[in-house]
Amino acid sequence: MTDLVQTIDLTAWFGRDETAVAELLRHVDDECRRVGFLRLTGHGVDTELMNRMMATTSNFFDLPEEEKLGYVLADKAKNRGYAAYGSEALAYSLGVNAQPDMFEAFNCGVEIANESDPYVAAERHRMFAENVWPRHPSAMRKVWLEYFGACTALALELMEVFSLALGMPESYLRQHSERAPSVMRANNYERRSEHPAPLDGQLRMGAHSDYGVCTLLLADPVAGLQIVGPDGAWHDVLPEPGTFLVNLGDLLAEWTNDRWRSTVHRVVPPKGVGGPARRRSIAYFHEANYDAIVTVMPTCVGPDGVVKYQPITAGEHLMNKLIGPRTMQPSRADQSTLGDRRSAVTEA
Repeated sequence: MTDLVQTIDLTAWFGRDETAVAELLRHVDDECRRVGFLRLTGHGVDTELMNRMMATTSNFFDLPEEEKLGYVLADKAKNRGYAAYGSEALAYSLGVNAQPDMFEAFNCGVEIANESDPYVAAERHRMFAENVWPRHPSAMRKVWLEYFGACTALALELMEVFSLALGMPESYLRQHSERAPSVMRANNYERRSEHPAPLDGQLRMGAHSDYGVCTLLLADPVAGLQIVGPDGAWHDVLPEPGTFLVNLGDLLAEWTNDRWRSTVHRVVPPKGVGGPARRRSIAYFHEANYDAIVTVMPTCVGPDGVVKYQPITAGEHLMNKLIGPRTMQPSRADQSTLGDRRSAVTEA
């Protein structure tokens, strides 16, 4: 296992020891500047829940394809339900043409308790669209929502950690994301007998950077995940049981004026392995409130006064990035936000 991605232990944060927290914040800032990926321990999420989440999700992906296809939504902007094997290409989010990715997925979002809330109602057709819950496995809705809630709570704690590490008030990022249209996606990488042979250069998941604030990734300890390191080369990252891999998204990179990195990553097919080499991952994408106006933080502007990014609402940013991979058309995001990350794809 590469040591490119360093471990951040949140035990000190929850213990609130002042000296230990100060050291934690320095470590977080260093790693977010250097690589934009963290290996998170001491996070407080029950490993039994993590295991149940994986098992329940596997039970869904093991269903017959014709049953799963019943949960595909025609409206791609809703970001819910099932995505079949080969139906997306993540590299389009960076404006790069790509072959279809070799994975299947299932998405859910925030479960709405009060549909009359004006904030929710304004985006009920897209960012707060109704979830699609399969009939089988019967426990899927319950387990997914329990796990979604645990990830949301952890992400909000990270917002406080990140705010302090950036020299901002502790509540800054949290107050901008407590009503976020966050989404959770389970991916299943498993080439079955009915799938066509891979094309030359085809990936399990194409090179991309994530769109929002940060991602909490739970994944099998199976090879395939690669990230672009500070040296511009691809590096293998192997998940560890009971931990989360946390990576920063484009929105946070722009919020910090690129002080922190949104790192390009991909999933490559296994080498020298017979059979399907199944790899499962569950990504919780923590977003900002859709009406949050994202303006470069004052602590991230250097002595030269250069501000790289103009203010944008988080919702506009998200929708600009989201549609490309699902329609296999280059995303409409501002080219200035894509340049360095697109270069990482084409040059690494």
